[in-house]
Amino acid sequence: MGQTHHTEQNDPEIDVKALQDMYKKFVTECPSGVLFIHEFKRFFGVDPTGEVSEYAESMFRAFDKNGDNTIDFLEFVAALNLVFRGDLEHKLRWSFKVYDKDGNGYVDRTELRAIIDSIYRLKKTSKREQEGMQLSVNEVCERILKTVDVDNDGHITLEEFIKGAQGDPWIMNMLQLDMNPYGWVLEQRRKSAHF
Repeated sequence: MGQTHHTEQNDPEIDVKALQDMYKKFVTECPSGVLFIHEFKRFFGVDPTGEVSEYAESMFRAFDKNGDNTIDFLEFVAALNLVFRGDLEHKLRWSFKVYDKDGNGYVDRTELRAIIDSIYRLKKTSKREQEGMQLSVNEVCERILKTVDVDNDGHITLEEFIKGAQGDPWIMNMLQLDMNPYGWVLEQRRKSAHF
């Protein structure tokens, strides 16, 4: 409504049936039309105090574009559309929002450690091993900071985050661990369907 969206003719579209199913699930779970954090966790079958709870909270903040502590269906679809169709830089920008927990425009050591720790717990829970998981959380954080924080101020800016990820395959691999919320969503939905 009044906004122009750039799309290319050849871009794959989100499956309409999947979108309709998501909307049905969304309005069934959230008749108010918005998801609050506790509903977001329930929606995806996340234990409110479980191992992936903190990761879910980070994703929630990244989905909540207007910062009103709710996610409406358009915010939800916009985030999934980015995952399906966004280019690498857009995905990195979204991922940066997940890492920047307090929204102050940079990622500090504490935020980086918290999200890497959450990712490690998530990967351990899902039984998928990543090459980088051979290092401790602290070792991963130090390596990322050493490589990405070019001005050595202890903060990773959005620009440093993007350049660092694009310039180092190992860093890209580590930062990509949380760049696929759709895959995480599907995995959580599969788990919750088995209970």
